[in-house]
Amino acid sequence: MALTVATMMEAANAAVPRISVTNAQAKIADGALLLDIRDAPELQMQGRAAGSHHIPRGMLEFRADPGTPFHDPELRFDRPVILHCASGGRAALAGKLLKDMGYQDVFNLGGLNDWKEGGGPASEPVDQGM
Repeated sequence: MALTVATMMEAANAAVPRISVTNAQAKIADGALLLDIRDAPELQMQGRAAGSHHIPRGMLEFRADPGTPFHDPELRFDRPVILHCASGGRAALAGKLLKDMGYQDVFNLGGLNDWKEGGGPASEPVDQGM
């Protein structure tokens, strides 16, 4: 049977627990990585969570694999990773991917607005000068 978005989301949500902003902030204070997987234009238009690290979803596999020349040293198997995107869907799928790659402590924060509404500090969008 072919995969569908619905079945992939169901598997991702079952594998990657959602985390509250309060719990995320506590884990970040203990060294967890807050990872923003949105595309660069989204960061420019919507701002970003303070202290977040950015890897676009399309590059995650390459950045997460220590065996590639593109590996990002911020991603370590012994470091918890808290993902967010715009609404939580891509974060769930990316979290499942990281778990499949061997990352153990992976959490889905949801979207940037969840972070902001939960009291997380964020930068303002880039002023486009218009």
